[in-house]
Amino acid sequence: MTLFILTETSAGYALLKAKDKKLLKRDDLAEEAASAEGVCSLLKLKQFKKFDSASSALEEAAALTESKVTPMLSSLLDDLKEEKKATLAVADPKLGTAIAKLPGLSISPVADSTTADLYRAIREHLPSLIPGLMPQEISTMSLGLSHSLSRHKLKFSPDKVDTMIIQAIALLDDLDKELNTYAMRVKEWYGWHFPEMARIINDNLAYSRVILAMGMRNNAANTDLSDVLPEEIEGAVKAAAEISMGTEITDEDLENIQALAEQVVGFTEYRQQLSSYLSARMQAIAPNLTALVGELVGARLIAHAGSLMNLAKSPASTIQILGAEKALFRALKTKHDTPKYGLIYHASLIGQASGKNKGKIARMLATKTALGLRVDALSEWGTAGEGAAKDEPTEEEKSATGVQGRIALERRLRGMEGKPLKPSGVAIGPGGQKADAQAGKWEIKEARKYNPDADGLSADAKPMTNGEVEAPTKAGSKKRKMVEEVDDAPSSKKAAKAAAAAAASSSDDSDSDEDMADEGDGNLVTKTNLNGTAERADPSKAAAPNAAKPASADIEGGDKAAKKAAKEEKKKLKAEKAARKAERAERRASKGDKKRKGDEDGGEEPKKKKKKSSS
Repeated sequence: MTLFILTETSAGYALLKAKDKKLLKRDDLAEEAASAEGVCSLLKLKQFKKFDSASSALEEAAALTESKVTPMLSSLLDDLKEEKKATLAVADPKLGTAIAKLPGLSISPVADSTTADLYRAIREHLPSLIPGLMPQEISTMSLGLSHSLSRHKLKFSPDKVDTMIIQAIALLDDLDKELNTYAMRVKEWYGWHFPEMARIINDNLAYSRVILAMGMRNNAANTDLSDVLPEEIEGAVKAAAEISMGTEITDEDLENIQALAEQVVGFTEYRQQLSSYLSARMQAIAPNLTALVGELVGARLIAHAGSLMNLAKSPASTIQILGAEKALFRALKTKHDTPKYGLIYHASLIGQASGKNKGKIARMLATKTALGLRVDALSEWGTAGEGAAKDEPTEEEKSATGVQGRIALERRLRGMEGKPLKPSGVAIGPGGQKADAQAGKWEIKEARKYNPDADGLSADAKPMTNGEVEAPTKAGSKKRKMVEEVDDAPSSKKAAKAAAAAAASSSDDSDSDEDMADEGDGNLVTKTNLNGTAERADPSKAAAPNAAKPASADIEGGDKAAKKAAKEEKKKLKAEKAARKAERAERRASKGDKKRKGDEDGGEEPKKKKKKSSS
């Protein structure tokens, strides 16, 4: 039975024929195949089929790793159809099984331990078996094919390395913290010398550049700041430098301040460069995610999940609350409402929604984001090893899913809000308003003047007639009376009731003259003087503005009637009190009788003591 050996190389397929039909059964096979001469004496090349290109070599190698028979390999084995009884040695048992299923072949594949020594010798002395194949060429082709095959297996793409995004967003956050600290330190340090400049210049970068350009505030008049500041702010800085109230500093102090200002300028410029780099990487790695939520929010989502693939595997509900885990578990523990959004809250679409619609938009945006993430993570654009070269899609085609999802969300949000939205890429403030990238124009405002009316004293107030006092009040406010005027009849009735209540709580021996005196005192109205002391005034005097009315006789009659009613009320209360006293005395007497009767009954029948048992 003839023995054939199938060998796969990086250059093509080689079909070898053994000179000895019982080659695999020989015990000295390893010793004879140790040299190139020995291998050539045992085997000879029957046919060699070369790969057309590197991509075809990758396709064939990828198919062999999956134990599949390719058309190229099938055409090579067609030469063995004429062999009636033949044995084919292969390296992979699964590949041998697939070859045995080919129609028209009457060969029996062999793939066991007996072929291991043979294949080891063939790979070692391959250039000797295939004429025209140099060892350097085989080594170069093997290295290239191994790299392509590994890239194909791992779906590796330099454009899809999300580690760069994770590190970039972390560094961006650290730079923001350091910049805020350094800028605050520069303002506090230089503020001792020129405190007015911090109120004029709000931008940290411009503030640091002015320090580097101007130095001491005395040099402001001779320094050209037009490259750093607008014209109006430059004039304000120079004007403030002439009348500054700051202290003087030494040249050594200024050198250290300028060194720190240089750090602020350098960090700010590097932060801008890093932000541009992050935007470019996000557009390359996750264009659909970037179109939906923006570069910064998308980068933070990827960093929080650990990788783009982990984020793509997450459902929309997880993406919606990603970053709010602490609030979520606290809500679950306390059985309260769970949070509606996490890091996705900072997306511009959610920022433009009103408070009642933020939760709905967050849920819809998370759904679209989950779809876009799966397209970004699992799409095959930008990956090598797919055989025939494919046209690389454009940036618009890559981000088509995200752009269409954003358009649908904007249309839905316009219908919910009933107002036009901000264009894409515009920074949105916390309240849904457009966030200005730069501070507003600086304006010189007149200082507020002191209001002397705020310190008005009571002695400065003009006395008013009719019991009114003109108190120093704010402009436009109405004058308020210190004592309100009331009619005598209602006041006398209230006084009568108050006197009756006081008489009920007083002792029973108070006589009617004292009651009348108290009743008369109750008709007085308390007034507050300008000095803050209390003064008791007669209601007849307090009602001076009503003295012109011809009802003075009626008022006096009303006073007498009120006094009479109060006296009768007092008598009635005294009678009720006496009745209550009599009732209490009767109850005490009956209680004493019952007690005495009980004592007498107890004396007649004394209780017997129980004898204790002697046991």
